[in-house]
Amino acid sequence: MPDILPFLKDLLSAPGLSGYEDPAAEIIRARWTPLVDEISRSKVGSLHGLRRGTGAEPRPSVMIATHMDAIGLMVTGIVDGFLRVTSVGGVDARVLPGQLVTVHGREALPAVVAQPPARLLPPDLGDGPVPLEHLLVDTGLPPKKTAELVRVGDLVSYASEPVELAGEVITGHTLDNRSSVAALTACLEEIQNRPHAWDVWAVATVQEETSLGGGYTSAYQIRPSLAIVVDVTFAKGPSASDWQTSPLGKGPTLCMGPNIHPALHKALKELADKLEIPYTLEYAPRNTGTDAFATQVTAEGIPSAVIGIPLRYMHTPVEVVALKDIQRAGRLMAEFIAGLTPQFMEKIVWDQ
Repeated sequence: MPDILPFLKDLLSAPGLSGYEDPAAEIIRARWTPLVDEISRSKVGSLHGLRRGTGAEPRPSVMIATHMDAIGLMVTGIVDGFLRVTSVGGVDARVLPGQLVTVHGREALPAVVAQPPARLLPPDLGDGPVPLEHLLVDTGLPPKKTAELVRVGDLVSYASEPVELAGEVITGHTLDNRSSVAALTACLEEIQNRPHAWDVWAVATVQEETSLGGGYTSAYQIRPSLAIVVDVTFAKGPSASDWQTSPLGKGPTLCMGPNIHPALHKALKELADKLEIPYTLEYAPRNTGTDAFATQVTAEGIPSAVIGIPLRYMHTPVEVVALKDIQRAGRLMAEFIAGLTPQFMEKIVWDQ
C-alpha cells in the first residue's frame, strides 16, 4: 500500500468549502490523472475519474463516491472592521472561539474567531456557549482596509495545519471527508497493476455537506451498475456509547440498513472476512446521512453500500482518524473491484 499521508496532508491544508471546492479538486485531479484513463468535472463541479475495465463492452461499472467539500463560514456583514459570519454546512459554534481561520477576500487574510466579553453579550446567554451570530472574525486590519479587502459572501476556512499524533493517528480539520478521498486514492494506486473486468468511476463529489448535490448529479450522469459511498462515521471517544460509535484503528465500518443494498453489503462483508480485513458493522436504521441517500434513489435506483472510516470529534478543527483505517478501506475496495465478474450483477437482488 503506497504512503498516502503526504497527499492527505496536502488535502487537509487546502480550503474547498461546500459549493466552492476548486482548491481541493485541483489537488485531487493532479493525483488521480496518472491513475485513471479519463478525468473530468461534472456540471456542478464533482471530479470524475474513469479507469476502464478489461471486460467485453458494454461493461458494467462501479462508482466509488467520496465527497471533497468542507464545512466553514461565510461573511454576512462587516461592523467596525470585524466580520460577522454564518455557517456553510454543520459548524459547531462551541468550538470556534480562538480558532485560526483564513478569510478568502480579495486576498487570503489570516484571522482569528473572537468571542466578545460576557458584559457585551445579551444577558440571557448566561455562561453557556455563545451562538454563532455573536462571534466575530478579526483580521487585525483597520476598518477601512477591511472594507477594501473583504465583502459579504466571502468565505472563511479553518487555517490549522494537520498534525500526526502518536499511534499512527492524524488530526486536523476536513478529515470529513478527505480521509475517504485518500482511501479511494489508495485504492486506485493498488489496482494499477491488477486487471479488473468492470469500469471504475472514482468520484469526488461536491456539496455533500449542504445538499448532496454532487451525489445526485454524478450518479445520474454516470448511471453506474453499483455505487459504493465512502464517508466518515463516529469513532468511540470520551463518554461515547459503544452502540453509537465504532472503534478507532480497528478497520472501516460496513453499514447496514434500508439505505444499503443487502446483497452488496453481504458481498463486502464476506470479502473482508476472507481477506481478514478487520471491520465493524454499523447500523443505520434510516438515512445514512451520506451520498448513498442520493445514489440509492437516482434514476430507477442504484444498488449502494457505505464504507465508513471511524472519526472522532466530527465537524471540528481537530477531527481524528487512524491511518490504518484509511489503508484498510482502500485495500477492501481494491480487492472488491478486482474480484468483480461480468456476472456479478446477477447476485444483486433484493433478497434479505
